[in-house]
Amino acid sequence: MNNYIFNQTFEKLGYSDSQLLKADYENCQFINCDFAEADLNGIQFSDCNFSGSNLSMAEIRNTTFNSVTFKDCKMLGLAFDRCNTFGFSVRFEQCILNHSSFYKMKMAKTYFRNCQLQEVDFGESDLSATIFANCDLYRATFERTNLEKADFRSSYNISMDPGLNRMKKAKFSLNAVPGLLLKYDIHIET
Repeated sequence: MNNYIFNQTFEKLGYSDSQLLKADYENCQFINCDFAEADLNGIQFSDCNFSGSNLSMAEIRNTTFNSVTFKDCKMLGLAFDRCNTFGFSVRFEQCILNHSSFYKMKMAKTYFRNCQLQEVDFGESDLSATIFANCDLYRATFERTNLEKADFRSSYNISMDPGLNRMKKAKFSLNAVPGLLLKYDIHIET
């Protein structure tokens, strides 16, 4: 890839029918852009911010996300497990990530705040020291996942088997206990 785009703002543009230029984007802002079902394969984003954008069902095979922040974005069905894993570093605030996949991703210390993570696949991922702040984890999958020192205290709809995950020093609220004991069919009353 020969194109290099630095420190530019892209606002209210649609890429569902036209393609974003294949390039290395550094320190760029994408504001209220539509990338739904767009081809973002092989593009590199470094130190970029996506705000109010729709990336649902975008193709992100071999796409690089290095120090990228997503805020108020709709990101349904994204296969992050297909993107470039080298330097993968993301932050999500107030995003809808339902039905996305982070399968086998190394994403320690990632920050999710006020996100919908319904039916997201975190299987075999490294989420150590990740913060899930006020996130909806309804039917999210955690199997053979490293959750050591992860913080789930303010999140809800948590259901996982502690025996299938590494959870040393993970933090949960008392409200999450039923979801951690779900496989035992135990009824807890307060």
